[in-house]
Amino acid sequence: MGSKNKLKRFKENETFENVFQPKREELTDGNFINKGNWNEGVFKNDNPIVLELGCGKGEYTVGLAKRYPNKNFIGIDIKGARFWRGAKTALDENIPNAMFIRTQIELIDFAFAENEVDEIWITFPDPQIKYKRTKHRMTNLEFLERYKKVLKPNGIMHLKTDSEFMHGYTLGLLHGAEHKVLYANHNVYKQEGSPEEVTEIQTYYESQYLEQDKPITYIRFQIN
Repeated sequence: MGSKNKLKRFKENETFENVFQPKREELTDGNFINKGNWNEGVFKNDNPIVLELGCGKGEYTVGLAKRYPNKNFIGIDIKGARFWRGAKTALDENIPNAMFIRTQIELIDFAFAENEVDEIWITFPDPQIKYKRTKHRMTNLEFLERYKKVLKPNGIMHLKTDSEFMHGYTLGLLHGAEHKVLYANHNVYKQEGSPEEVTEIQTYYESQYLEQDKPITYIRFQIN
């Protein structure tokens, strides 16, 4: 993507009513007005709140929002030029239950209050395979503690990935820490009984992985 195109998208994001771009200090200083106020102040309803972390172009956030109009969806990514596509689609197609935040995942507990979130999706994260990158894996114990802060009791986590490494790492970590694995599938498109929301919504990169016949894995779990 050219730099001019990126700048254009950044500018457009500033005008989108479904995009929020708080400064880091605004979050860490506790001045983000939407924290604890997403239902009443932003969505104007009491519907469950579902996050997609590292939402990329926003296909999953928008796809889930269309599929579940009685839930509120928020895509989170630091790269605003990417989720511009999802935000624009949501506006063009009048999908009021899809919003986006430009921020870092490690600041999630500054953007949401305790027990404010019902579900979290992690879709195709960078597996950070090198050992020295363990702290950046989005399902490591430190990240799980952050998610637990904002999730309601018995809140649901979803991990969908093309990385067998990430799938195995996460399953091992969950079992080792005695978290509750509700469902696990090593190849959702080849095994019967896969949840429809997992197979009917695809990201841009996922469609490419499928063309290469790469297995897509999925885990649904709860954090104790």
